[in-house]
Amino acid sequence: MDDHEIGNFRQAGKLASRIREDSKRLIMVGETLLDIAETVEKMIFEEGAKPAFPVNISINEIAAHYTPEFECDKLLGESDIVKIDLGIEVEGALSDTAYTIDLGGKHGKLVQASEEALANAIKMIKPGTEVGNVGGTIEETIKGHGFKPIANLSGHMIKSNQLHAGVEVPNIKTNDSYKFQEGDIFAVEPFATTGSGYVEDLEHVEIFSLYSVGNIKMRQSRKIVEYVVSNYGMLPFAERWVRKNFPSRLLVSAALKELLQNHFIRGYPVLREVSRGLVAQTEHTILVTSDGCEVLTK
Repeated sequence: MDDHEIGNFRQAGKLASRIREDSKRLIMVGETLLDIAETVEKMIFEEGAKPAFPVNISINEIAAHYTPEFECDKLLGESDIVKIDLGIEVEGALSDTAYTIDLGGKHGKLVQASEEALANAIKMIKPGTEVGNVGGTIEETIKGHGFKPIANLSGHMIKSNQLHAGVEVPNIKTNDSYKFQEGDIFAVEPFATTGSGYVEDLEHVEIFSLYSVGNIKMRQSRKIVEYVVSNYGMLPFAERWVRKNFPSRLLVSAALKELLQNHFIRGYPVLREVSRGLVAQTEHTILVTSDGCEVLTK
């Protein structure tokens, strides 16, 4: 990467950090999930940037990939464990960060396990460190608090316009021998749970991304693809974003179904801990430097 590109990643990280901290004031009992998501996304646009993906608000046993539906009226409850996952795009440079708030005040140790796992992982990241060993540190830290890491969720390499660029940072010890290299950018995101340590896909899907463009039959589907390409490119988007520009719910749903069936778009199912265990998540985006790493979203 040249200096300009690195500068954009730093800017995306700086903005994500500020908005992450500002957004914490929104996480209160009785607030609607839709208001929170749209307020955070508005904060991103007001900074002259774009969301790298729809704001995720995953509650209790839901680990990831939930963003509110169009006209969602769900409220935060007094005992909810709330995970906010947000990202920012600046000229193709992406950042990804997340935090957890325990509204009931009874699961602070679970949140702490995720936070300390991230801190310990960051301390050991430098050129030559194997990602599988970082996963081991995350696992050891979370288990040391009496919880389990989620084995089938992981952090991920980030490249320009690619939120998930192939290489993963596991949350458990593995034999993955990829070694961090100077200039690498990764999102590291430990998930800690009171459950069995695995997530499953639900049928509920609100987040999509473009996969390919081919021979699309429905005129409405072609219009949606054109809109997605123009506004989001290959980055994830929410059905509610599309609904704002294509008012008919039935037509949008039918179009998305056709696009999914023909593999023009991919869906990101909501992920739930298999034994309904509570889940906490903490995440930073880091840049690997010559002797360690720089936390871009700090």
